Amino acid sequence: MARPRRIVLVRHGESTGNVDDTVYEREPDHALALTERGWQQAEETGKRLREVFGRERVSVYVSPYRRTHETLRAFHLDPELIRVREEPRLREQDWGNWQDRDDVRLQKAYRDAYGHFFYRFAQGESGADVYDRVGGFLESLYRSFEAPDHPSNVLLVTHGLAMRLFCMRWFHWTVAEFESLSNPGNAEMRMLVLGDDGRYALDRPFERWRDPEPYGITG
Repeated sequence: MARPRRIVLVRHGESTGNVDDTVYEREPDHALALTERGWQQAEETGKRLREVFGRERVSVYVSPYRRTHETLRAFHLDPELIRVREEPRLREQDWGNWQDRDDVRLQKAYRDAYGHFFYRFAQGESGADVYDRVGGFLESLYRSFEAPDHPSNVLLVTHGLAMRLFCMRWFHWTVAEFESLSNPGNAEMRMLVLGDDGRYALDRPFERWRDPEPYGITG
């Protein structure tokens, strides 16, 4: 099995929805574009990625949202070195269709009280729902490693929650551990790096906003 040496996860750059939550009342979530600052953030991340990958080949998976496609475009990766696949299972958590700002703010308060993993938005998904589809994608990704010519790098251009849930599934984190972690910032990246022991390690942790509060002992 030709396991990649690096699996890189990147959150999209700043979008119009990140600076003005009323935009969700007028535009579909999947259609929101990057702001000028978001393009700049993505271009800076692109510089880092080009240094990391060098002239190595990269298998790229991108969420079908406009802001993730634009983020990938801003990386300016060599098209001769990348294979790009749109992957719907890496999309943002579904919060419904056109969203009423006050209703979403109320539901976010309910989510904070109930728990980010289990709370399901009235017309959308829970974190657990996203975990299930990200887990399905991970299984497909793992099968792709069986190709003898699989690139030594994998790049996922996705969303903050999906990044945390991908790592939760990969590293077998508990729900309590997931609940204690914050989303990465716009255009932030995390790398899973294959070590000499055959195990992957995260290059740097997600920020923690509280200590985990488990119901019991695991592991």
